[in-house]
Amino acid sequence: MSAESSSLSNIEHRAVIKYFVKKGKTPKKIFEDMVSVHQESTPSYTMVKKWARLFQQGRESCEDDPRPGRPVTVVTEENVRKISTGRPKNKIMADS
Repeated sequence: MSAESSSLSNIEHRAVIKYFVKKGKTPKKIFEDMVSVHQESTPSYTMVKKWARLFQQGRESCEDDPRPGRPVTVVTEENVRKISTGRPKNKIMADS
């Protein structure tokens, strides 16, 4: 298997960790197994331990939790129209 085809997303790595936790494997054994298959694309041992602990505590989701802070902005026709119609004309441009 090539390195490209064995590269998994974070969510896929977490799903593997979750599966092995449910099978009763320790974080160390999970990490060793993942390294033997995925080599450099394996998450760090610290991350394997973190996610294994979360799944052992009952977490079901492999997705990241929402983060605080400014929400992602989206450019839509409605947003562009609001900005275009709500902005006063440039005084310098209006005098020309």
